Amino acid sequence: MKLKVILLLSFAWLLVSCGGSKKHISKAKQKIPKTTQQAPSQNPHTTPPETVDTEEADKRIEALPNPLEIKPSGGGDAASQYISLYKEVAMEEMGTFGIPASITLAQGLLESGNGNSDLTRRSNNHFGIKCHEWTGDRVYHDDDARQECFRKYENPNYSYRDHSLFLRNRARYSSLFNLPIEDYKAWARGLKAAGYATDPRYPVKLIGLIDKYSLYQYDQEALSRYPELSKKRLAKEPPAKATSESSYIVKKGDTLYNIAQRFGVSVEALKRQNNLRSNTISIGQRLRVRN
Repeated sequence: MKLKVILLLSFAWLLVSCGGSKKHISKAKQKIPKTTQQAPSQNPHTTPPETVDTEEADKRIEALPNPLEIKPSGGGDAASQYISLYKEVAMEEMGTFGIPASITLAQGLLESGNGNSDLTRRSNNHFGIKCHEWTGDRVYHDDDARQECFRKYENPNYSYRDHSLFLRNRARYSSLFNLPIEDYKAWARGLKAAGYATDPRYPVKLIGLIDKYSLYQYDQEALSRYPELSKKRLAKEPPAKATSESSYIVKKGDTLYNIAQRFGVSVEALKRQNNLRSNTISIGQRLRVRN
């Protein structure tokens, strides 16, 4: 009899202690600000990027005009109009989180259908971010499964902010932040390698949009606007020493943009000097870099 009483008391004590610890964990989670919370690493050998304090950045994004209240000034096709509306927030997010504006804009163009997809028009959600722990407004849309829950925003600028947090706060994407911030091709491939998209042509599509609309110009503008980004320009090649060099042979990993940067000329000047109709170059190709 005594043994039964002891066992019952022990069991009751275990229930109370477990319940108490759960409450304590729940309360601690609520104190972590959304903008600085880190997702736990699933790989002990992968270090998530450092926490970003976005208090000042939040003020800056709040000060940006709501794209829904702006008349597009890009002219031309729907993609050009989209770029004119969202280039500022893309550069702002690059300055805060170190994600190339060209990549963010290309993803927005692709995933929102130039801002005209059914999901984007109903929710201002440009990157297809699902509800997860979201407590705000929501819409339901057929995606991988029927009627999945997606976040809804009054101001699409906050869709861009959630996209930045999605990449920055997940350990699976931490390797992206070790890439040269100007190398949009490496970022496009890195997104696919990290599992961002299942489409095998996802990197090709992003790179195609960046080249077609010269979205790399917004990376350059953000780099001049936010000097602190220079700390993130890893693996950067030194500038050419001899100013008398008149040609350059394309190496693996080169882009027309980074060659132009290295020799202090514009992409358009390089294209004119080499009679190029597109930004496509190949390994071993000799480019004229000086007049």
